[in-house]
Amino acid sequence: MEDLKIMDGRSDIQMHLHIRPGDVGRYVLLPGDPGRCPLIAKHFDGARLVAQNREYTTYTGTIDGEPVSVCSTGIGGPSAAIALEELRKCGADTFVRVGTCGAMQLDVLNGDVVLPTGAIRKEGVTREYMPIEFPAAPDYEVLTALTEAAEALGLRWHAGVVECKDSFYGQREPERMPVGDELLRKWRAWIQAGTLASEMESAALFVISAVLRARSGTALLVIHNQERMDRGLENLPADDHETAVRVGVEAVRRLIRKDREKKTEKS
Repeated sequence: MEDLKIMDGRSDIQMHLHIRPGDVGRYVLLPGDPGRCPLIAKHFDGARLVAQNREYTTYTGTIDGEPVSVCSTGIGGPSAAIALEELRKCGADTFVRVGTCGAMQLDVLNGDVVLPTGAIRKEGVTREYMPIEFPAAPDYEVLTALTEAAEALGLRWHAGVVECKDSFYGQREPERMPVGDELLRKWRAWIQAGTLASEMESAALFVISAVLRARSGTALLVIHNQERMDRGLENLPADDHETAVRVGVEAVRRLIRKDREKKTEKS
């Protein structure tokens, strides 16, 4: 019966996330994997499970007394777009993606953190929001908080452009695709221009946040470097997802403090 109410608009519960206004904080951490949500929620005070549906799991607690949430987005731009839309309708306005990526430059090593300053829109969902000429860029305040957090935590980090795609295997195995020549040509172009890494959600995050008048940024753990592997260079595995999470949590803590200072100055 509840699902019928959602479909015909007779309920304030969101169709996919199954959350309502008041269920989430202004600040939301966005992992892809729902299995990471309870682990991220351990960084909050008084965290509680709010909802679970499909690829979306949501917890809410507090950081320094401020309501903060974590919500998984699944894989790729379309499911991330749904999460952003419904979270925004429920009051969230600051989003920090914490995820993983594959490095594209030889000096970006597994275990490093990549903080995107922009994203190549090699995906489809953002074209249904803005023309391709519109840049996919993070909010300056969020990006600043992320770089300050990574530096304060003593991590090895890089800031620069990332590539966002829809097809994981199109990037990993382009030679077997009918359009492989085009995929490889673009891959080489991205590398030549200094693109740091490849992932699947930040372009959607940045463009849709801009349309929704929200703030967003991304912290990514490098877990693989295809270019180093192809050259036979050392490419030791890295799977400590807590690294990006710590950067994201610390960035949110800094944003909370700065937002409070701005509010005090205005009053």
